[in-house]
Amino acid sequence: MHGILADPLQDHHKVHKVYFNKGWQQLGMDYDKLTRVMRKLALEAGDKIMEIYGQDDFNVKSKSDDSPVTAADEAADKIISDGLRAAFPDVLLITEEQADTHSVKGDTFLIVDPLDGTKEFIHRRGDFTVNIALVEGGHPTRGVVYAPAKNRMFFTTSTGQSVEETGTFDKETVGSLTEISVSEPDNSALMVVASKSHRDQATDDYIGKYGVKDMKSAGSSLKFCLVATGEADIYPRVGRTMEWDTAAGHAVLKGAGGQVVRFDDHSVLTYGKADYANPFFIAYAPGVELKDA
Repeated sequence: MHGILADPLQDHHKVHKVYFNKGWQQLGMDYDKLTRVMRKLALEAGDKIMEIYGQDDFNVKSKSDDSPVTAADEAADKIISDGLRAAFPDVLLITEEQADTHSVKGDTFLIVDPLDGTKEFIHRRGDFTVNIALVEGGHPTRGVVYAPAKNRMFFTTSTGQSVEETGTFDKETVGSLTEISVSEPDNSALMVVASKSHRDQATDDYIGKYGVKDMKSAGSSLKFCLVATGEADIYPRVGRTMEWDTAAGHAVLKGAGGQVVRFDDHSVLTYGKADYANPFFIAYAPGVELKDA
């Protein structure tokens, strides 16, 4: 696995083009390069985020939907979007911080949330992540989730298997990798993970339908990763999310044997939807016996 960073990245200076509904393979891309690029950009963005996180003060602005945005969101977005466009100029790119990307459509695209958990970042709680994913045919197939303040890094390898990396997180050399997989849950004693910032009565009511051993809260896409590693069995989300919030975590969970389905009918959660908005959903280890909404 250490070979996935063997080739240095090349510089590309092509005009960014949009190709609708062309698969990754049709575009002549390879998963080895994608893995290297996503991992490196996530680490570079994480460094910039932590540089700003360590400052005594930073400005917080409000976007049109009243959600907060900081200099860290914007700086991380530039690092990632510039890097992806240079490496993969022919692939559609959707990123939270660039509203003009939200109106373009396709079923195969790269999708980015440069700082998921901005509220966690502002309140210095540490549960924020860098998220980069590839969606193919409406399904997330590759992704990286990096939590720089927690020193946790999860990504899919070129084969699609999800791993957690430990070590110094060198940009060019991969550290120790451990393949991760979901739990074999005990349905009478489930481990549940839920949101830190968006917990509500509807979520608690749904969780109440299960036999719960213990609950933990986590911010951002780390919740998907806790299910992917077997640290939790199920993560129900009864609240608003966007595709850039979930795609990378979804890919990591999928590569660990997990699933993400719609809350209402338990059909597979797909991507490339109108406005890139998600319905309520449930992320879980397949051994969990899902309850109706």
